[in-house]
Amino acid sequence: MKIIPKKSLGQNFLIDNNLLELIADLGEINKEDIILEVGPGTGNLTEKLVHKKPKKIIAIEKDKNLCSKLKEKFYDEDKIKIINDSIMNIDEEKLINNKMIIYGNLPYNISSQILVKWIKINNINKICKKMILMFQKEVANRIIAFSNTKDYGRISILSSWKFRIKKIKDIKPSSFYPKPKVESTLLLFEPKDDFFKINNAENLEFITNTFFNQRRKMIKKPIRKIFKNNIEICNKLNLNENYRPQNLTPDTYYKICREYENLIN
Repeated sequence: MKIIPKKSLGQNFLIDNNLLELIADLGEINKEDIILEVGPGTGNLTEKLVHKKPKKIIAIEKDKNLCSKLKEKFYDEDKIKIINDSIMNIDEEKLINNKMIIYGNLPYNISSQILVKWIKINNINKICKKMILMFQKEVANRIIAFSNTKDYGRISILSSWKFRIKKIKDIKPSSFYPKPKVESTLLLFEPKDDFFKINNAENLEFITNTFFNQRRKMIKKPIRKIFKNNIEICNKLNLNENYRPQNLTPDTYYKICREYENLIN
């Protein structure tokens, strides 16, 4: 039976064999590793991962038909577990008591939501060894952007909070079936053990939302909106109120978030 990709699930299956080999190799998988693969689709990458002989592969596939096909293709339940669900419903901390290597050719329409979900896990560095993820190129550019660049914003700040991120390569539409209308980018994420301590990730989301809601405006307005003692905060953090949101480094946003948490706690 021919697999017909579903637009509603953002399905673009990776078919470039050389690229599949590269992605599998990036995990540097050993026999003790646990793999979490998000959106295995037709199992092209899964097959490469199986050949690496990890301890176990857990594959999360939302499409019921694809899930059935995967279970037929990979029938060794001791080595590979196929779960028919959305990754947004999965509690990774309860999934397995071990560090995982996470692979994902993420659906373009919810890729940022999936990444933010993982960033918000308190002990992501305790359950994740590394992540090898595919994004729409435009989204990837925002994830890896530095301050003082046009792509820099909320997702850049959130991503660099807990991860060191490396761009591996851009991927042409011809590497997928069906061909997407845009290019993709492969990114490698390595969790930081020494990330800035923030009590609640939602507070950082609130801070970045408040600042980047009007990214072309000076930061004096969001600073005054958040802090009554805005002058004291600016002096303490050496903030120039005439700066714009993209002029502040991620570390500055983490410090602003800490001051906000001191205020509300």
